Amino acid sequence: METKQFKAESKKLLDMMINSIYTHKEIFLRELISNASDAIDKLYFKSLTDHNIDMSREDFKIMLDVNKEKRTIVLEDNGIGMTLDELENNLGTIAKSGSLDFKKENDLSKDDIGVIGQFGVGFYSAFMVSKEVIVESKAYGEEKSYIWCSKGVDGYTIEESDKKEVGTKITLVIKDNTDEENYDEFLEQYRLQGIIKKYSDYIRYPIKMNVSKQRLKDGTGTGDVAAEYESYTEIETINSMVPIWKKQKSELTQEDYNNFYKDKYFDFTDPCLTIHSKTEGTVTYSSLMFVPSKTPYNYYSKEYEKGLQLYSNGVLIMDKCADLLPDYFGFVKGLVDSEDLSLNISREMLQHDRQLKLISKSIQKKIKSELLKMLKSDREKYEEFYKNFGLQLKFGLYENYGMNKDELKDLVMFKSSLDKKYVTLSEYVSRMKEEQKDIYYASGESIERIDTLPQTELVKDKGFEILYFTDDVDEFAIQMMHEYDGKTFKSISSENLDLETEEEKKNLEQQLNDNKDLFEFMKDSLSGKVKNVVLTQRLKSHPVCLTAQGNISLEMEKVLNAMPTNEQKVKADRVLEINVNHKIFEKLKELYNTDKEKLKKYTELLYTQACLIEGFDVEDPVEFSNIICDLMLD
Repeated sequence: METKQFKAESKKLLDMMINSIYTHKEIFLRELISNASDAIDKLYFKSLTDHNIDMSREDFKIMLDVNKEKRTIVLEDNGIGMTLDELENNLGTIAKSGSLDFKKENDLSKDDIGVIGQFGVGFYSAFMVSKEVIVESKAYGEEKSYIWCSKGVDGYTIEESDKKEVGTKITLVIKDNTDEENYDEFLEQYRLQGIIKKYSDYIRYPIKMNVSKQRLKDGTGTGDVAAEYESYTEIETINSMVPIWKKQKSELTQEDYNNFYKDKYFDFTDPCLTIHSKTEGTVTYSSLMFVPSKTPYNYYSKEYEKGLQLYSNGVLIMDKCADLLPDYFGFVKGLVDSEDLSLNISREMLQHDRQLKLISKSIQKKIKSELLKMLKSDREKYEEFYKNFGLQLKFGLYENYGMNKDELKDLVMFKSSLDKKYVTLSEYVSRMKEEQKDIYYASGESIERIDTLPQTELVKDKGFEILYFTDDVDEFAIQMMHEYDGKTFKSISSENLDLETEEEKKNLEQQLNDNKDLFEFMKDSLSGKVKNVVLTQRLKSHPVCLTAQGNISLEMEKVLNAMPTNEQKVKADRVLEINVNHKIFEKLKELYNTDKEKLKKYTELLYTQACLIEGFDVEDPVEFSNIICDLMLD
């Protein structure tokens, strides 16, 4: 029998196919099953106009069998089959696609028939795991059948065969193991079943497999007779065929969605939110997405991978397509299925990312609208969601220099001083007092700690609501937003809150001018620890507080310096504020005139007190202790 040679360029491409085009060897089974499905699609399409084809859609199937002793995998379909010319052209010339030719010849669109084999190279992925590939095929309407055989780049043979039924049978002779590769895995039934479930679960035709099982032998396992087992085989359908996302919503219950989610994504709890949609337009796709009800255990670790599964016409193309989701929606699980994707020859990535970007943009809008709908219609459920994933939304506000602030500003929430409950920014602004100019917030490790800050006194006394920022990212995120609905965010610890009356301002300015030498002395005695020492009207019962000038707040200083990667310590421009109405102010004035050494100790004591209130560590505990003792003994 004459061995025919692949063309030079085909030989080079075949070598690439075996060694480099595909990332994972298991892909071979997806490609062969997809080709079998395409072949059945073609015959089914012909049956719509050729009434001599006596088959319904239910008659079509793909059979898979594995023989460990012979080291073979056999895949057989009852599709349209291949003629001698098609075997020669489609298999003898690599990158010659019979499916693509079929679509062109019959002037078919994606809506007519869903064949996805466009490049004619997927078949050759079989050589990644096979030392020999044998193809027996009989084309519909032909008398003769043929067998094509190849051991790789050395060439191929074609001769007549005795195959009687229309369709194609592919036999793979699996390679022997090497030191680097274990090919035995592809001879295990459970491994092949797993690959089918992963990539081809939603092929529209049943994929049937001879599965080895064991059963109790008759008459054993009872009384005094020891149990004995015998092996037998049973044909099982491995794939689900009809994907849940291609069904009408009216056909499905929430329980159907919940069961699919828990089975598919290995969760024990029902999802918090289910989003099922079909979008038509520039890119047509179906999507089924879920928001988990609990934060995955590894969500904030490097091990967590975001992304949606990407399908093309029911065939899994990518298990985690990260480009479909922005990081701030990285908690969403689910899938997208589109027939409009431009696939590369390995069906593992896209040739162009334009379609992917369009789908991603549409998905982001859909997720946002569904979350807003939940916020309005089921507040309790949204707050539970927010406890789990609100931090990620706030990170989204901060990252990329606030690029996503318009997308996320209406989804974020903070607890407030009004009732210690969550409030959206829209709700806060809607209940602002008429004379209130800014959105006030306070940062700290807990609500309880924030409530003890001296700076909260005047703001609360004015009847203004304060947002509690208790997550490290909060203040950074808000600085990226800068304002909401025309209202500027202002920290209660910022240098100038501008809450005093005109009379109070004049009195304060007069006191500052009268005692500027005192404050300059106190500033100098702190040896660069503060940018300034001033008087304030913001305090009621407390004698002193610490505030900051500039863009870095006191809380930001703590957060940034706690980061392990931040070797160079950051320091806010601190301001020590003295309560103009407190008795301590009178004492300070007196000491300036009578005992400047003692004034230095008082200044250090007040500064350390203010630092402790803000949650900073004492810089020099020994010195602090000595000052207290000196003043006690004086």
